[in-house]
Parts: sequence; structure tokens; C-alpha cells
Amino acid sequence: MTPIPVLLAVFATVLLGAGCSHTPAPLPTVAAVDLERYAGRWYEIARLPNRFQAQCVSDTRATYAQVKDRITVLNECRVADNRFESAQGIAHAVEGSGNAKLRVSFFRPFYGDYWVLALDPDYRWVLVGEPARRYAWILARSPELDAATREALLARAAELGFDRSGFVTTLHTQP
Repeated sequence: MTPIPVLLAVFATVLLGAGCSHTPAPLPTVAAVDLERYAGRWYEIARLPNRFQAQCVSDTRATYAQVKDRITVLNECRVADNRFESAQGIAHAVEGSGNAKLRVSFFRPFYGDYWVLALDPDYRWVLVGEPARRYAWILARSPELDAATREALLARAAELGFDRSGFVTTLHTQP
């Protein structure tokens, strides 16, 4: 039989852990994404720094294409020695998400979340992130985005719990 003090200690530890843990609030996405309209080239305007893009110094872009029930992804960026590096991946929409939640993989079988958080009605810009709020990107159809739209997207990211001050601007040296 387990002594009462041990049970109380276990119960207190569980309560303390529950009180100290931080579960981010649910992350809302846009209602729906038309994957055919989303397809094509997007230029990175800003991002939260991450280890998988650490080598990128400029001209970061992504190209999406819908192929049957999957989306192909080609990410490219210029690295320090002026070469372009690329990574090819695949994605699929999460069922029931209106295509606003994608699962993306560059290293199968490992997938990551790619959620569309804000999207221009004309598909000219997008804010993308993931539920833990460690990664986020502002993308546009051209290498430049007007200051007011960029500011609005950074404000939206902050409203959603992303570190607004952590975003870095992506340099583009060519279209």
C-alpha cells in the first residue's frame, strides 16, 4: 500500500507541473486555401530565423505545384558564396482544414506543419506559421511588399503569439 505522503507528493507534483506548463492557445488559420491559386512562386519577405535556413543570405523563394493529391515544394536561396541552394519536398493538405493546414516534408518520413494564417484575397501575400510558434514566414508574389502590408502582417503575427521582434527581413538582389 502506498503511503499517503507519497500520494500527496505525486499529486502536488502533477498539479505544479500542470500549472507551470505553457500550452500555446490554438492557432487559427484562414478558412480555406485554393491550392491551384496558391501554386507558383512566392518570395520570402521576412521570417523567424531557423536552423534549416541558417545558410540563406538572400533571394529566398519557394515554388509550389499541385500534382494530383500532393503539392511539390521547391525552396531556394542564395548562400554566402553566391550559389543557389535548393531543397525539394512534398506536402499534403490536412483533411478537414480547407487546405489551410499542410503537412510538409523535406526529409521523409518526417513532416512539419505549414499553416496559412493570413492570406490576401488575390493571393499576393501570405503569413504562414506553425502551432508552436517557433517558425513563421511572410511571403509575397514579388520580392518586395509594401510597408503597410508588411506591418499589418507583423502585427497579425504578434496577435497570434509569434515573436514580432524576432522576424528578420529577407534581402532580394534579383527578381
